[in-house]
Amino acid sequence: MSIEVGSKLQGKVTGITNFGAFVELPEGSTGLVHISEVADNYVKDINDHLKVGDAVEVKVINVEKDGKIGLSIKKAKDRPEGQSSYTPRPRQGQGRGNDNRSKDFRSKGNFAPKENFDQKLSRFLKDSEERLSTLKRSTETKRGGRGGRRG
Repeated sequence: MSIEVGSKLQGKVTGITNFGAFVELPEGSTGLVHISEVADNYVKDINDHLKVGDAVEVKVINVEKDGKIGLSIKKAKDRPEGQSSYTPRPRQGQGRGNDNRSKDFRSKGNFAPKENFDQKLSRFLKDSEERLSTLKRSTETKRGGRGGRRG
């Protein structure tokens, strides 16, 4: 049985790194499950999900010309058709019960009208000039600066 993209195989975890896990496939070949392909949610430490010696079902997601095999554990899981593995995190201010204050802050007049490009540019230039002059003043006093007293 050759290893083809899209096929599901049983494998055994043979090694774990900080970027993924190596899985031994049938016929003795080895593939890599990248850390982003281990679980549907964010994986900070792969050791929380896999151990060396674990039997896993993997899906072949790519086979490169040099023989490297890319595998996925999360894509090997059967899901009802059309169901995504992506689950969005609640945005800030959402999912906190009945907090109506964050619902529509614009309706209460708590926002400034949008600036046009020229206004943003002039504000940026003004801020930039202020920062440069502050920086110049502080470096000149530390080094003696131009026209400083030499004694």
